[in-house]
Amino acid sequence: MTTLDVNVVWLTECLVSPGWRLSFPASDMPAIHYNLAGSGQMVVGDAPAIPLDPHTLIITPPRQPFRIDVTIDQGLAALRVMEARWQSGDSSEVLHRFVAGDIEPMVMLICGYFRASYGRSIDLFATLPSPIVERFETADDLEHTLRSALAEISAQQVGAEAMATALLKQVLVTLLRRSLNSTDLWLERFSLLSDPQVARAFVDMLARPGAPHSLRTLSETAGLSRSAFMARFAAAFGCSPMALLSQLRMRHAADMLAANVLSIEQIAHAVGYTSRSSFFRAFRQIYGHDPSDHRAAARRPPD
Repeated sequence: MTTLDVNVVWLTECLVSPGWRLSFPASDMPAIHYNLAGSGQMVVGDAPAIPLDPHTLIITPPRQPFRIDVTIDQGLAALRVMEARWQSGDSSEVLHRFVAGDIEPMVMLICGYFRASYGRSIDLFATLPSPIVERFETADDLEHTLRSALAEISAQQVGAEAMATALLKQVLVTLLRRSLNSTDLWLERFSLLSDPQVARAFVDMLARPGAPHSLRTLSETAGLSRSAFMARFAAAFGCSPMALLSQLRMRHAADMLAANVLSIEQIAHAVGYTSRSSFFRAFRQIYGHDPSDHRAAARRPPD
């Protein structure tokens, strides 16, 4: 991750009381949200609500509005709304504390906008199509890291921005490790990716695993010939582009199977397979069992 470049644009606390909604307009930057305490929900664009439990971390895509809702009476009462506004050009407003409601907050988050690029040329989240949602534990210590970043920005001392940036980078590295659901090999592969042209193709694969990628389209995205692209990709990742794409697709499929919202046929189509049999074969190669077994295991209550 030595070439991961992170810039904190803005970081704040968001406090929302029962019966209130804190609403943010669309921005050209991705946003990070970490729920410190309480329960509510986040809605990004027109997508289904995301439950907010303690230690939930969410990356929301650029160019999509989002809101934080805390309902009462099973959601039957209308929510009062506070519109959060931030002027990017006003340095006096680097730090805010958005408070929606006039009673003790039910949900407390650290939220902020940021930029993250790989090799200073590949924006990691520019094409993010939907939120990244990961749930951590107290032991992961993300709360302490983000509170420290917020404190650095609030103090506005010499080097505060560099400190806050370093702390947010720690959080994003933790998130990328978790999002890629892996052994340390995933992180090693990412750190080897010092080739901006290969990185461009990889980010497209990561953002759109279900797209009809091929060696031709990926090499065109990278701006390389097929033979050069395959050689440089293998040097960075230790495997072929299509083998890595299969792993990304199956991880995405596994998440959707566990969510139990779409049918197996719909999931197969969403990750780029038109044949049920080819999807099952690819899933078995990665996980060692069928998609239906994976869904059943995910729904089984823990012992």
